[in-house]
Amino acid sequence: MTTPALPEIAPERTALLAMDFQNGIVASVPESDALVERVKGAIADVRAAGGTIGYVRVAFTEDDWAKIPATNKTFSAVAGAKMMHHEDDATRIDERIAPEGDDIVVRKIRFGAVSTTDLDDQLRARGIDTVILSGISTSGVVLSTLMDLADRDYRVYVLTDGVADHAPDVNRVLVHEVFPSRAHLIDTARLAELLKAA
Repeated sequence: MTTPALPEIAPERTALLAMDFQNGIVASVPESDALVERVKGAIADVRAAGGTIGYVRVAFTEDDWAKIPATNKTFSAVAGAKMMHHEDDATRIDERIAPEGDDIVVRKIRFGAVSTTDLDDQLRARGIDTVILSGISTSGVVLSTLMDLADRDYRVYVLTDGVADHAPDVNRVLVHEVFPSRAHLIDTARLAELLKAA
């Protein structure tokens, strides 16, 4: 059984999202330095090809904490502990892959990159129909964002060596058993090839 060919990538309609690569999160996953270096290379490749780079970070204001209801199992605990304040160093994007120029940067207050931000509007305003996902963690921001973008009819790629989870087994199951029905899977080397062919 042959693997179906990947759709071509048109860089001018493509965005690579680097999600939750922030100081308080990066070090929490295995081999984080190597992960950041791979994503840094992918960012450089997409940027050089004329694509868009987007950054997503999770961070809260005092008002955000106050509005999180007790029914939200995860984020009510974050609010109760006053974690991830938007001005804290823990919420700053890792300086090794810091945004440049007119890159998209959004601040979210839930798992997904879309539901509490204007990311969808910004992507559509730039004519983006293809999104490549990288991020920490696979079971959090990557899963949630993939589902949301797929439901909004974007062509979605997951950068398989640009995602990581606190639980490596969970990462493996999601990437290899859940994501293929909703997204195209590529690694950083294959991304570079697709961009060169564009």
